[in-house]
Amino acid sequence: MKTPRVATFAFVLAGLGTAPLQCKHERDPSLRLEDTAGDALWELAADFRKKGNEAAAKDTLRYLVERYPSSRYAPAARAELGGADAGT
Repeated sequence: MKTPRVATFAFVLAGLGTAPLQCKHERDPSLRLEDTAGDALWELAADFRKKGNEAAAKDTLRYLVERYPSSRYAPAARAELGGADAGT
């Protein structure tokens, strides 16, 4: 009766020993499940611009650059604002 338990335990232990380990890797930003604050601000600025409110669009882009300088949209926001207007 002990043999099946020992065999089962050995089988489980062998399976765990050969399981792949989780390797640390960089996440692909294109596979994000949620929007970031920078994403939302970029879209908000585009919406303001689409509705003809250029001042609000620029204010939103300035806020994006100031508060989220590492956002993936920060370089594009700086380019749209121009060097002196970007708040950098």
